[in-house]
Amino acid sequence: MVKLIVLYGPAADPDAFERHYADTHTGLAKAIPGLRRFEAGRGIATPDGSDLPYQRIAELSFDDAEALQAGIASDEGQAAVNDIPNFATGGVTIFIAEIDD
Repeated sequence: MVKLIVLYGPAADPDAFERHYADTHTGLAKAIPGLRRFEAGRGIATPDGSDLPYQRIAELSFDDAEALQAGIASDEGQAAVNDIPNFATGGVTIFIAEIDD
């Protein structure tokens, strides 16, 4: 299993970010073909009390790298990717991780 992990930097307008994420982006992400699991969370604190480096994290699980690549290349995957600039004013870090058995 592999995960596409998306780390969203702090947004210029956190409330607008959260509205768009809930009302639009989550539905786009969940429509990606081959997606096995979608998990997202909003950052609330750091252990040392410093500023949060990320507003939100999302993890999208797929059976394997081929399924992930096919899902992202699909019309639904491209709709989700193309939506990111509409709300992610704090930038994003995206990477793929292989899950340890």
